[in-house]
Amino acid sequence: MHVTGTYFTDRSDAGRQLAALLEHLRGAAPVVVALPRGGVPVAAEVAHALDAPLDICVIRKLGVPAQPELGMGAIGEDGARVVNDQVLRMAGVTAAQLAEVERLERAELARRAERYRGGVHPLDLWGRTVVVVDDGIATGSTARAACGIVRARGAARVVLAVPVAPNDWTVRLRGVADELVCVATPAPFFAIGEFYDDFTQTEDAQVLRCLERAGRRGHVDREVTVLADGRRLGGRLTVPAGATGVVVFAHGSGSSRHSPRNRFVAEYLNRAGLATLLFDLLTEEEEPDRQKVFDVGLLGGRLAQVADRLAYERWAGGLPLGYFGASTGAAAALWAAAQSGSQAAAVVSRGGRPDLAGDWLGRVNAPTLLIVGGRDPEVAELNRRAGERLRCESELVVVEHATHLFEEPGTLESAAHHARDWFLRHLADRHHPGPPWP
Repeated sequence: MHVTGTYFTDRSDAGRQLAALLEHLRGAAPVVVALPRGGVPVAAEVAHALDAPLDICVIRKLGVPAQPELGMGAIGEDGARVVNDQVLRMAGVTAAQLAEVERLERAELARRAERYRGGVHPLDLWGRTVVVVDDGIATGSTARAACGIVRARGAARVVLAVPVAPNDWTVRLRGVADELVCVATPAPFFAIGEFYDDFTQTEDAQVLRCLERAGRRGHVDREVTVLADGRRLGGRLTVPAGATGVVVFAHGSGSSRHSPRNRFVAEYLNRAGLATLLFDLLTEEEEPDRQKVFDVGLLGGRLAQVADRLAYERWAGGLPLGYFGASTGAAAALWAAAQSGSQAAAVVSRGGRPDLAGDWLGRVNAPTLLIVGGRDPEVAELNRRAGERLRCESELVVVEHATHLFEEPGTLESAAHHARDWFLRHLADRHHPGPPWP
């Protein structure tokens, strides 16, 4: 039962009410980004309802010296800074006073970022729908800074969502986000806390509990070095919290870990809860050597060595393995999957050359999906013939209107969708959860 003038029993209740207004975003696979500290319990409920990952955007309000609750601006991660000139003039704040407040708040910003993230990188927001959540809006400075940060990090669409705000908030924040969502916009409006029965300060421990429950602190996304054939090869490892499988990418020429197409597919798989390892099968010195580019035994051998080493990684314990290959990397993936003792549970080729695997095709036991472009007839025919030589479960998928590089609008997403479904189907049954993340 709410007392007169309040709308929410506490921040969790506010989050559940707010989540009900955001159900239309469920199909957009959003990322929920909270403003610590008070926004985190609200955002945790939203993330749970939308089955979305939860991250944070560390922001510090710049409060007027004589009235700290009144924001004259905000600072955030990545150097974000917003100042409300109107509040500065009305409060008579000098440049020196502003600089001193900012100095103190930057120190606290750094402390909280380290405390909450614990060395874990922010989630990748590139091309995503991002829901920025706080426990309410007063002046809007922190919300403005947060939306600017997530846009700078590549968000394709920004939704600013809060339980309560002044009735003119959409005018104040016009253009800051693509969509503004709020449960209640009461008037008069004096402070956010007056609309909560319980508005006690959110402590760091509660923020950490929310992040841990959402699984955010188990997420890893970092550059790595992998060893194969005595070579040090650069790679990119991404492990979503609660990963149910790991997919190793193989590309015969060029940089696998920097390939925009491979990164796009990898991020698609990450959103489905699959870990990915992208690495360069060849060193920079070896890449110009066309003989090495087409040496399937060399490429496949290195791929198999790296895959074998995954079994000794603590995070990979019990995770089933898949290979994703493009170009000659597809042949390398099938070569590796055909070797005695291979742990591969699934293989996917996109616009690849599986025919280059030769006689090894008949020894592949892992279910194999061959994806080709409808406007790439030569490679499509090579894949069709290779598919006939496979003795395992296999399927050929033709993505209409796609040429060899899948550059046409929507074609790479279609290929990623097919790859995701194939890996989920064939890796999920083999998933045996290991010990909890350390």
